[in-house]
Amino acid sequence: MRGALAELAAVADRVNQVAVEAACARILGARRVMLYGCGREGLMMRALAMRLYHLGVAVSMQGDLTAPPLGVGDLFFAACGPGELSTVTALAGVARAAGAGVLMVTAEASGASLALADQVLVIPAQTMARDVGGDSVLPMGSLFEGAMFLVFEIMVLRLRQMKGEAAEAMRARHTNME
Repeated sequence: MRGALAELAAVADRVNQVAVEAACARILGARRVMLYGCGREGLMMRALAMRLYHLGVAVSMQGDLTAPPLGVGDLFFAACGPGELSTVTALAGVARAAGAGVLMVTAEASGASLALADQVLVIPAQTMARDVGGDSVLPMGSLFEGAMFLVFEIMVLRLRQMKGEAAEAMRARHTNME
């Protein structure tokens, strides 16, 4: 466990805080935010969507039955750890064509999917695409996914501060259907 925590700390030390701040501003500046991710990256995006909802942000997950159409003033925020995923490329193209902004979180500095982004947030961690011979004690892409969760929770704290939102207001938006 200590090895995994040390790896996460090392990744956190390399995350560009200016890029995190810019991503937060982009989220707050959007009319609506739609999130997307594949596999376990998608689970981290769902976790972020829940917290954005708790913050009072108009948020949805691409593919959910209640996801609205995107347009001008909206933001498509996608996870693309390896820098290129065919689904991310296709969806980012649709979002751009509709006039929405595109923000991507990734472990890579370049890739075909990232070329469609207006803004990129790099979390420099091993993904499943680079796990063969990798140094992480965590399996496959777990280091990137764990770092996503950590960065997203820090972003939620910053977004709460930027909005002047009290913890009680967030808690009041939490479901009572559990």
